[in-house]
Amino acid sequence: MIVVIDTQYKENYGSAEQPYWKFKGGSSYKILGVPKGVSLDRVVELVRDKIEHAGEFTEEYILGYSFEEDGFLSQFEQSQLEYDGAIQFPEPTFDYGSLVDKDLSSVV
Repeated sequence: MIVVIDTQYKENYGSAEQPYWKFKGGSSYKILGVPKGVSLDRVVELVRDKIEHAGEFTEEYILGYSFEEDGFLSQFEQSQLEYDGAIQFPEPTFDYGSLVDKDLSSVV
């Protein structure tokens, strides 16, 4: 299984004192190799600090997340295949095994 986490990215075109935020898209982060039975919320918490950030001039935050079947392609990846014939810019990924200890029972 794959966990897909959709995000929103924003940039501040103003200043810290007078911000002018613009929405600049986002990503569909993929966590690969998630075993069946693992809590979706737990997987998201494992990567939240690697995805979300908030500063004076940029910000990215999680909009939503879901389980997907292996081989899932985001709309961005699908459009690359359709128009370019190849995925040149894949979505960011994490390997579940690298996020947890060897004892996976602590995350079920």
